[in-house]
Amino acid sequence: MMFSSNLFGFGAAVRINVTFDDAATRKRVGVKKFNEETQQHEKEVLYLFTNHDSIKGQVVLSTAAGKRVDYTELICELVGQIVLNGETRETYEFTSLAQVLDRNSYLEELKVLDYTFENVEALHESYSGIGVRLRYFIRVTLTRSYVPNMVEEQEFWVQNITHEADMINNSIKMEVGIEDCLHIEFEYDKAKYHLNDVVLGKIYFLLVKINLKFMELSILRRETTGAGTSIYNDSETVAKYEIMDGEPIKDESIPVRLFLGGFRLTPTYTHVCNKFSTKYYLNLVLVDSCDRRYYKQQEIRLWRKHL
Repeated sequence: MMFSSNLFGFGAAVRINVTFDDAATRKRVGVKKFNEETQQHEKEVLYLFTNHDSIKGQVVLSTAAGKRVDYTELICELVGQIVLNGETRETYEFTSLAQVLDRNSYLEELKVLDYTFENVEALHESYSGIGVRLRYFIRVTLTRSYVPNMVEEQEFWVQNITHEADMINNSIKMEVGIEDCLHIEFEYDKAKYHLNDVVLGKIYFLLVKINLKFMELSILRRETTGAGTSIYNDSETVAKYEIMDGEPIKDESIPVRLFLGGFRLTPTYTHVCNKFSTKYYLNLVLVDSCDRRYYKQQEIRLWRKHL
């Protein structure tokens, strides 16, 4: 798979293509990315890597037949970057590896140069959210005299497996109530779930003196970006599940079973490079006959078991 860019200025146009050595066999994933020009999320298919993979490939330079393009330097970089989608669009590079592939040379029709980044440390997973993106890409810069540099980027995706043996995973027990009107206890089997897990639990109605119409369980994703006085929160509901329709009675028990595999979830991100966090919450909502809503939220931690 090849990606190209063109430079028109003094002299001939140049095309830069970036390839991966194992493109034919490497797994690819479809990801939703926010397009700033259209202001919409669009799906893109990217090659998948994981922490400590070696990333190798070729940079292919080409120009029209019979043309010669002189250049001073060709640099290939592997970059890990956080982009905060605020008014100033702040960017922060947390990983940057560079190789000089060629110096003081020229291009006639076609030139292919190899790049290699061994055992790349990619501790943070790729992420594309509402207010922040964490991305990895190969950046190629061609430097020429008297004209602007030419830059081509090829993005790839990173996912990492977490080992379950490293976790302490306790159950969650909480209460919610309105004095002399409503008293509910709810219990979830654990606090940490992998992305294809099942949330199991029970809800106990110990006191019911108001007319409840229905009850639903939703999963909220909350992004927090910035620090200090410049903190921004963005929330979205990624899943919603009705667990009761009708009025419960005292001492009734309602089972909870919510399959996570069908939803667009990511692992929990906590203080990534002190730039952002993404957390998930189970949100229990009860609605009475007057359409009043009663909420109870509980944070859960999500992790990746399989690629």
